[in-house]
Amino acid sequence: MGGTGEWDPDAEDWVRWARTPGHDHYWSYRDAFFELLPPPGSRAVELGCGEGRVSRDLSARGHRVVGVDSSSALVRYAREADPAGSYVVADGAAVPCAGGSFDLAVAYNSLQVVSDMPGTVHEAARLLRRGGRLCACISHPVTDIGRFVEAGGRQVFVLRQPYFESRRVDDLVEMDGLSMRFRGWTYTLEDYFAALESAGLVVEVVREPRPGGASERLEKWRRVPLFLFLRTRKP
Repeated sequence: MGGTGEWDPDAEDWVRWARTPGHDHYWSYRDAFFELLPPPGSRAVELGCGEGRVSRDLSARGHRVVGVDSSSALVRYAREADPAGSYVVADGAAVPCAGGSFDLAVAYNSLQVVSDMPGTVHEAARLLRRGGRLCACISHPVTDIGRFVEAGGRQVFVLRQPYFESRRVDDLVEMDGLSMRFRGWTYTLEDYFAALESAGLVVEVVREPRPGGASERLEKWRRVPLFLFLRTRKP
């Protein structure tokens, strides 16, 4: 995730944040995301694996996964939690694996975080065999450039301007006694789909998922999409 070592200073905070069951939005969206994935094949690669929770969930569903992240600290935590797994420290746009090595590439909330989003999409296409899929979850571009504000006793979602300008994200978020510094960039829908088009990937599925569960904290995300799911195929 991010540039080389960018997330290392916050690695312990991310491990606490990501490994506290039910704490963040992952737990309410992951099942819907995994439903979009093809059946387990020969090999899968996760680009931006962080401390490894998505890779571990993929493995539990029968996928043989190689996790890739630019943070050596996060990869160390991933290996400690999954000694039998395979994890590599590398930039998402320069993975040290042969082209055509994988039938599935997963980028779960990492394309908006990597230092080179179009380059990472191209690298995913290179790593895939023909007929292989790239499945991604991204922060929904609409939500990514807006925020909820109190108005008339209810929360109203407001977009900022301009939409078309890519901006650096560097936010400290505190929730239920845990804090985490999130970094990345905002992108438009066109930015993402232009990267997929340039990489020669064909879009098969687009979803704007609603959160699962009955948490009141998630109620607002049933009115506004928090994430965007994509499944693409290498012809």
